[in-house]
Amino acid sequence: MAVVAMVMLVVVLAGCSAPAPLAPAEARPPVILLHGLARSPASMSALEEALAGAGFAPCNIGYPSTDHPVEVLARDHVLPAIRTCLGDAAGAGGPIHFVTHSMGGIVLRQLVASGTGLAIGRAVMLGPPNAGSELVDRLGDGGLSGWMFDWINGPAGRQLGTEASSLPNRLGPAAFEVGVIAGDEPWLEPFAGWIAGPSDGKVAVERTRLAGMSDFLVLPVTHALMMRDDEVIAQTIVFLKTGHFNRPVRIDPPLVPAQPPPQSRPQSPPQSAPPAQSPAQP
Repeated sequence: MAVVAMVMLVVVLAGCSAPAPLAPAEARPPVILLHGLARSPASMSALEEALAGAGFAPCNIGYPSTDHPVEVLARDHVLPAIRTCLGDAAGAGGPIHFVTHSMGGIVLRQLVASGTGLAIGRAVMLGPPNAGSELVDRLGDGGLSGWMFDWINGPAGRQLGTEASSLPNRLGPAAFEVGVIAGDEPWLEPFAGWIAGPSDGKVAVERTRLAGMSDFLVLPVTHALMMRDDEVIAQTIVFLKTGHFNRPVRIDPPLVPAQPPPQSRPQSPPQSAPPAQSPAQP
């Protein structure tokens, strides 16, 4: 009897200390995470964890971003990986949300343009080169720098220039509900000076915009690390749940500019009374 009582006590204590179970998979909206060029799913791990904690079912997709053009990556690597991760849910008709970083946003646009049959829900793009990047124009312009660029970034990187014929500029406006987060802090980005105007160090703020987007937000983050930023993660979850970002985050310039402290005016010396005039002499 003592042994039975001890076993029952262990079961009860274990039940009391167990964490609350997550919602069943069918009640958790799926979210596909797509990393950027020359990155890996590990770069999206903070987002993956936060999305799971917020009630979503994340699929952190890996794909060989430097080995093939974007069209091949989308068709032969990303789409099969999505179907494998989601299983029956991929064809169930329910909305599938996306969170992308950098070139991952272009891969998503290519998926939509090629007609995959996926029911796209909401998407958040982080630092996407939706109108290309000047760095591709400069670094991929031939010679040694062009060879090095191709060796590091592969054929997909070459597709991300700013010319009208580049892939991002040919894919057209958003055909789904999308929010874009751009960064304007090019911290530790050595080639930021080649980009005109505010940028995250790799993509100009204005070149992240996408015609037809639902919302747009600029945050003080850099390109390489924005997907790990707490504010970016919080805003991503807000958009996936509501279809818009949470404002105000930062007001720049402030609504009421700071006023300089009043300065005391120098006191003018007291003026002496005019001398009394003597009465006119007859």
